[in-house]
Amino acid sequence: MRRIWLLLMVLVMGARADGADGGERVNVLLITADDMNFDTPAVVGAKTAGVTPNLDRLAGEGVRFVNSHVTVAVCQPSRECLMTGRYPHRNGATGFYPVRNDVTTLEEALKASGYRLGILGKVTHLRPAEKFPWDMQHDAGELGAGRDPAKYYNYVKEFLAGAKADGKPFFLMANSHDPHRPWAGSEQEQGRMNKKGGAAAKAKADQDDGESVSGKYPSPQKIFTSGEVVVPGFLPDLPDVRKEIAQYQSSANRCDQTVGEILRALKESGLEGNTLVMFLSDNGISMPFAKSNCYLTSTRTPLIVRWPGKVKPGVDRTHFVSGIDFMPTVLEATGVAAPEGMDGRSFLGLLNGQEQPGRDRVVTCYNDTSAKRHLPMRCLQDARFGYIYNAWSDGKFEYRAESMHGLTFNAMQAAAKTDPATAERVDVLLHRTPEELYDLVADPNCLKNLAADPALEAEMKQKRTAMAAWMEQTGDPLLEEYRKRIAK
Repeated sequence: MRRIWLLLMVLVMGARADGADGGERVNVLLITADDMNFDTPAVVGAKTAGVTPNLDRLAGEGVRFVNSHVTVAVCQPSRECLMTGRYPHRNGATGFYPVRNDVTTLEEALKASGYRLGILGKVTHLRPAEKFPWDMQHDAGELGAGRDPAKYYNYVKEFLAGAKADGKPFFLMANSHDPHRPWAGSEQEQGRMNKKGGAAAKAKADQDDGESVSGKYPSPQKIFTSGEVVVPGFLPDLPDVRKEIAQYQSSANRCDQTVGEILRALKESGLEGNTLVMFLSDNGISMPFAKSNCYLTSTRTPLIVRWPGKVKPGVDRTHFVSGIDFMPTVLEATGVAAPEGMDGRSFLGLLNGQEQPGRDRVVTCYNDTSAKRHLPMRCLQDARFGYIYNAWSDGKFEYRAESMHGLTFNAMQAAAKTDPATAERVDVLLHRTPEELYDLVADPNCLKNLAADPALEAEMKQKRTAMAAWMEQTGDPLLEEYRKRIAK
């Protein structure tokens, strides 16, 4: 039955035996980080040195997109948007839910076209399993909790040898579990939060991406201290915040080691010259006002694309690209016909220095946590402004997500008792307002909500009109509620 299905897919998809340019079929290697902030790599302008030497080298060999965003700032929905080319309310995965059966995945299309498929880490974050027909899969437990660079190297080498032996092009998705919490050296990592009824139990009840806080992890190559790091501008500079940022940077360094080992295995395989490599993070850092939100640092991702002989190294500072654009881009690069119904479009032309109209903004969203906590948000960002609609905000309901675990939010709450500025930030995080507007040029940390500024009334009207049009175009279930809310 499986063979019949694959044959039908080949016929329906119009699969080709050659690449997009009629030559040898291209291989695709997607490397993802888990919760890496867009500005962690030095090439983006990171102020903490020595965190990502391998990523910095990769960026120098390819194209880096400044205005690249994932579609949802949390793991499973973000990845399922990548693999369907659709917004969450269009693929069925509005939270930690499986993709609808009638939605074609990238893996189904590539499999039907003769590709060998492999995945390392985050296996359970692409569902249902039958729509992701991997030829090779190894999850976190086989990869040193998804954090052991040596294990990634070994499995990548094994997979690539298999692809060469089979004479097939490949698609490999190699997912580091770093720098996701628990961070290197933290109490969570050391297991002291795993006592029954303790902090881990509370974290489990509220977590929004299904990650465990147990296990043994290999040490990063470099351990950062509180004095070496710079606290992001959207967080208060408190001792415990610095402590967690240092732990995060150490974890990001371990992620970079994993990237280096994956790329080493590719180079040694002899397949590097015909392999399209993409790197991105599934969302921003697991901190308040970042992951599981719709702010600039929530969805902006350090997208790097390397394609030897095809892509000239450089930086695209103009075009906006989205997570929903990943699938159509890979399909065009591989010469596989695209299924109907995708919301994204290929940015392959941008890699060749072409202009693409209509890439002056991006729409991102958020819906449910893994604990089924409903926190619907929508955001429209362009080069100047970020407009956010918080459908859940009523002044009483309180926001809660995994990014509030650990030391940072507790430190903010403690400081709020005596510091009015921190108290205001805590209140904003917990309650928001239905609408937020930020000048992303003057205020990239999104500290000053301008939604009620009379001088920006025309801008607000334009953003509301554009948001309503996008909701109508994509069949967003929030449309009618949104129209009623902004009409008040």
